[in-house]
Amino acid sequence: MSRRACLLLAAALIAASGCGLTSGSPMADDVAPGTIGRGEPLAGADLTVVSKEFTEQLILGAIMGIAFEAAGAEVLDRTGIQGSVGTRAAIENGDADATYEYTGTAWITYQGNSRPIPDPQRQWQAVRDADLRKGISWLPPSTLNNTYALAMNQANFKKYRTKTLSEVARLAKTDPGAVTLCVEGEFANRADGLPGMEKAYGMDLPARNITQMDTGIIYTQTAKGACTYGEVFTTDGRIKSMNLVVMEDDRKFFPNYNAAPMIRTATLKKWPAIASVLAPVTKALNNTVAQDLNARVDVDGEDPHQVALDWMTEKGFVTEG
Repeated sequence: MSRRACLLLAAALIAASGCGLTSGSPMADDVAPGTIGRGEPLAGADLTVVSKEFTEQLILGAIMGIAFEAAGAEVLDRTGIQGSVGTRAAIENGDADATYEYTGTAWITYQGNSRPIPDPQRQWQAVRDADLRKGISWLPPSTLNNTYALAMNQANFKKYRTKTLSEVARLAKTDPGAVTLCVEGEFANRADGLPGMEKAYGMDLPARNITQMDTGIIYTQTAKGACTYGEVFTTDGRIKSMNLVVMEDDRKFFPNYNAAPMIRTATLKKWPAIASVLAPVTKALNNTVAQDLNARVDVDGEDPHQVALDWMTEKGFVTEG
């Protein structure tokens, strides 16, 4: 029976068992310890890994699950949950054990704060301390920071030569028609999006200069030059593949969205080796790695789980076969 057939059968059995998990399938990668998981310290553990539905989260969820597998755990794959709230609820309710989450999302969306903390380490510490009361533990973060940014194509960069958001703000004053934006509807209305950015940088962009559109279209329209600047996410693989130039957030307005393991505290107490298994993997994650992995999915059309497995193997974290 093929791996896909096995997973489909397992998923059907889980759904029929009435255990409260309405989706998911066991991870069945043929992996063994590499530089992580030696001695299989998670042998006997049954761990459920969740993620949100977008590319980077699917990859990060697979990376986490593969690390657990190599350390001896049986892993239930529930990656691809729609939205942040559902993923968080699965951890809080005990329906799942672990995920890679973003510090800014926790600080603003889950913990209800409006002002981000500019220093990424202090941001993580504040998130960690607040969540300890809720039965959730945060392990040390990666430098992968999936935050907002504005980007432009090479032709517009050569024309306007802006490198920072402060320079974009100055251009908006000296040549108002030059600064046109392509943005998502959510970014256009969020306090940590366009309204806050305009306030922080002293911009006052007329509505006619702002076009709202879906995320994927923003990248293609920015690459074509249909708008001077497009809203992007700093770890998106399309930035590199489309040769876009990202503006530096020189006033540190946008929140830090560093990816870090968010673990159910009860699970971590039972299986403390989770921390040592994930530590080197998390340390290896950064924006360049994320852009490359995301591009393999979003640009090259590869499978997120296979991309994660390839990276884990190439880094020597796990061995196959």
